[in-house]
Order: sequence, then C-alpha cells, then structure tokens
Amino acid sequence: MNRPLAVRRQIAEVCKRLYERGLIAGPDGNVSVRIGPDRILVTPSGLSKVDVTAEDMVEVDARGAPRRGRRRASSEIAVHLRIYERRADVAAVVHAHPPTATGFAVAGEALTTPVLPEVIFQMGRVPLVPYALPGTERLADAFEPFVREHDAFLMANHGAVTVGRTLLEAHQRMESLEHAARILLVARMLGRVNALAPEEVELLNAAREQARRVAHEGAHSRRPTTDARRRSR
Repeated sequence: MNRPLAVRRQIAEVCKRLYERGLIAGPDGNVSVRIGPDRILVTPSGLSKVDVTAEDMVEVDARGAPRRGRRRASSEIAVHLRIYERRADVAAVVHAHPPTATGFAVAGEALTTPVLPEVIFQMGRVPLVPYALPGTERLADAFEPFVREHDAFLMANHGAVTVGRTLLEAHQRMESLEHAARILLVARMLGRVNALAPEEVELLNAAREQARRVAHEGAHSRRPTTDARRRSR
C-alpha cells in the first residue's frame, strides 16, 4: 500500500476515535504526521473531525506551504511545525480539547504532581504552556521552553498537545492524559492526593529513559546503511 495513503487513513481513524471518546467536538483539534524530511500530512481546517476522510488531508512542507490537497491546512499548523523542527524523534502530533485536562489548563494548572506510574512512564511531567492566540506564531513560540523536554503539554485556556514517535503513541498519550486528569480530579474531590515517593519517581523516570534509548537504537538499527541503499537500487 502507498505509505502516504495509509497514513491519511490512519489520521482519519484517529480523528474519529478522538471524537468518539469526547476528546474533541466539531472542528476542534488537529492531527499531523511527518511523512518525510520536508513533508507533513495534517488535518484540514474547518471540518468536523468525525467527518474527515483520507482524501481531505493536506500535505505541506516544513514551512507550512501547501504541496498537495484540495483543502486548507489546519490553522494550528505553526505549533506542529515548531515541534517537528525542534524534535527529530517526533513523527506525529495530536492536538485536542480533552474536557478534564483542559479544565486544569483553564484553571492555570500543569499536571506535574507524580501520582500515576503509567503517566510518568508514558509521558512524564505535563507542563502548562502560557496562553497565546490560537493559530499564530506566538503560540508556537510559547512552546519553546517546553518542547524539547516533554511529550505532552497543556495549553492555557485552550487544550492539550501530545507527541509521539508514531501516530499510535501520540494518540494513546492524549487518551492517557485525559484519563489521568479525571483520576486526579476525583482524588481531589475525595480530599487527598497521595504523590509517589521521590525514589519511586526516579525509578520510573529511569525506566522511561531506558525505553526511549532502546527505541532510538532500534530505529537506527532498522535504517539501511548508505551502501545497502545503493545495492537496493
């Protein structure tokens, strides 16, 4: 199967899953995947994500200039491009408006309390990116202090962004982010949030870094050498 076509279909499927799980509504949110050194597929602007199809995706270059597609790229493309520019390890970006997690963002709170081991292992601390007008370079600039060190972000008065080495990973992190926010909210309503001990957090962070190193080394080992590429021609 043609890879860009397969990726287009995967993006459409992720959009539907985000909608079905209540993480977006109407035209909210956007999803993108890096398909080459200078090529990105992104959801179109203005369409309800439950309705988007593979044919609706827009291909842009690393500067956001349209290369293929009959629609206009998402207005939030600047944030996606900034993340890809700063993070060579990121191949997919998901932006959504998960209600509980976004509630924390509206309240001006990051999700940094080490409570759930799965969240620490999957995405680490989730910082709060200061508010800037959506769809502008100012919003992309607001990510600068956080983008290199984090895999999930709350956006003040806006929503959330998760990234991943694959679209599946970026999407799973968005679902886990909202799930964790719900759990933390319930714990607060019950009157007590028990944070993990520092030594336990350290062990989880070490396991997370080890998993990242293994994935990085595996990606490099699967990449053909220059001589192998020449022989395959």
